[in-house]
Amino acid sequence: MQKIFNILKPGVLNGYEANKLFNFAKKNKFAIPAVNCINTDSINSTMEAASKSNSPIIIQFSLGGSAFIAGKGINNANYKNHQTSILGAISGAYHVHLMAEHYNIPVILHTDHCNKKSLPWIDGLIIKGEEFFYKTGKPLFTSHMLDLSEENIEENLKICKKYFKNMNKIDMALEMELGCTGGEEDGIDNSKIKKTFLYTKPKDVNYAFEKLNEISENFTIAASFGNVHGVYKPGSINLKPSILKESQIYVSKKQKIKDNKPLKFVFHGGSGSNIEDIQKSIKYGVIKINIDTDIQWATWLGVFKYYKKNKEYLNKQIGNKKNKNSPNKKYYDPRSWIRYAQKSIINRLNISFEQTNSKNTL
Repeated sequence: MQKIFNILKPGVLNGYEANKLFNFAKKNKFAIPAVNCINTDSINSTMEAASKSNSPIIIQFSLGGSAFIAGKGINNANYKNHQTSILGAISGAYHVHLMAEHYNIPVILHTDHCNKKSLPWIDGLIIKGEEFFYKTGKPLFTSHMLDLSEENIEENLKICKKYFKNMNKIDMALEMELGCTGGEEDGIDNSKIKKTFLYTKPKDVNYAFEKLNEISENFTIAASFGNVHGVYKPGSINLKPSILKESQIYVSKKQKIKDNKPLKFVFHGGSGSNIEDIQKSIKYGVIKINIDTDIQWATWLGVFKYYKKNKEYLNKQIGNKKNKNSPNKKYYDPRSWIRYAQKSIINRLNISFEQTNSKNTL
């Protein structure tokens, strides 16, 4: 197999380059893990994991995650139109741009679910992205995701086309959602929606492809096939990757495309999924798999294991079982326990790189 570095360089990719990478992934039957990051610790550990696994990576910020990067101390009442999330996303993006090349990996920098009421967040990022583009020749973000699945499909595509046209001018890509991802994530609660909404119809996928392809081929579709955010007991989630296969065939025939897999699909709610469903989805054209809940658990597990291992030194500043006068600073130094969390994230992501077949693709 040809390697990615034969066609792309390390650093943050633009939309055209991301599309090139996705087509390469589809051809070579692998998908790229997408990790929701909330601070420089999670950003750095994600890039370190990708570097160690010799894989590209997708770093993405949610609306709430972006606000967390900006800091809880900012009074949201003083910032209208999601300004806190705009500031946090910009801050995180600058960090990724500065560091990605030093980790020697290609990074797709992305924003996650944005529904209709949160569009001012994306508006602010596009304005900043235009400024960044005209200064540097590249976009601040590789892509944005618009999740307008609560709207009817005509309204969904009308809004997506409007934003995609503006984003395309500054070399950005678009991810859009068809159908709904179940469960709850980052304040968006779809846990009580009708189960029929969890399964996208091939004719709707074709409609979206037709409308977006008029602008550019630099787009992906998060078509629902039973996806649910979070982790649940086995048997609770009924994934049907065959929907993706049916959609590929339907669009190929309707659009008279020789390629039997013209679509680039996104797998939302990848945490807790079994390897069979992951591999099937990749076979049917999934090139991006979102992982959030499993990474949250890995982060906590790292800290928890550190505490269990060193709790004798974490109850007071001076004095431990070895020496009652010995300082315990090196144990409660945040760099010590945060590093344990980072290592735990890296170990979990290594599993994801293996499951998605993206390991050693650089």
